[in-house]
Amino acid sequence: MKVTEHLAAANGKTLISIEVLPPQKGKTIDDLLRVIEPLMEFKPPFIDVTYHREEIIYKKRGDGLIEEVPLRKRPGTVGICAAIKGRFNVDTVPHLVCGGFTPEETEDALFTLHYLGINNVLLLQGDSDKNPKAANVKNKAHRFASELVYQVANMNKGKFLHEETENEMKTNFCIGVAGYPEKHFEAPNLNTDMKWLKHKVDCGADYIVTQMFFDNKKYFEFVDKCKAAGINVPIIPGLKPIAQKGQLSTLPRIFHIDVPEELAEAVEKCADDKQVKRVGIEWAIQQSKELKQAGVPCLHYYTMSRSEATIEIAKAVF
Repeated sequence: MKVTEHLAAANGKTLISIEVLPPQKGKTIDDLLRVIEPLMEFKPPFIDVTYHREEIIYKKRGDGLIEEVPLRKRPGTVGICAAIKGRFNVDTVPHLVCGGFTPEETEDALFTLHYLGINNVLLLQGDSDKNPKAANVKNKAHRFASELVYQVANMNKGKFLHEETENEMKTNFCIGVAGYPEKHFEAPNLNTDMKWLKHKVDCGADYIVTQMFFDNKKYFEFVDKCKAAGINVPIIPGLKPIAQKGQLSTLPRIFHIDVPEELAEAVEKCADDKQVKRVGIEWAIQQSKELKQAGVPCLHYYTMSRSEATIEIAKAVF
């Protein structure tokens, strides 16, 4: 089923979904499946699997020179989605990004997903290119997520690259995109960011999943702004509990988000990360309860492929 079909079938009930990372290269999938298994108690109708671009590592050659080697540390998003779908009989949502792929390579990946019976995708601009030798691909790749949305929406109509006529076969992807309650870091202001989000929806996006946030007020204001801009697709809030004191600085720096003063002060008072984890879980529980009471369509948890905190939050909320 499509994500939007799951949301519609819930008849106003708030669902739960989770997001996991592919295992690091060289690790088996078994640990990831063990993370997911206890979360199936809460019946998530779909599970997101992130995509990670290749980056450059430097290896010393036998002649003493340093060689640049491209490496993808967490490969296998498509295969992992198929494995999770087969193991748990749950729909999966692979993430696809713009950079690092030509439109032709993207089309081939989408055909693979279609043949596997995976009909949900979350389309993202993706991280900046860490491979300086990918210039030729970069020049041909989509620059913005809206362009990727447009390509997938065309495939749903039977319009493929380099084809002059509409094809008999059509894909059937439900298209998700990212939304930023505190604006995308590249946008000069929230209103401009809202304009581009509306453009993604107009290009064919079916639903929105937000960047993590710690202040529900920002989510509610974001939803109101979306409605005022004519964005009427479901907006799923994304949540992540703080687990380490160091995240007070790393999360704002990496994700360009604010940590509320009350939460920051509570974390600062903690003697160790065990206490921080407790504070983060309790904060996320209160966030979740308020959002659920407000009737959000789904609560989406960024698990980072760890289940303990999400299990505790879900037991308190669902």
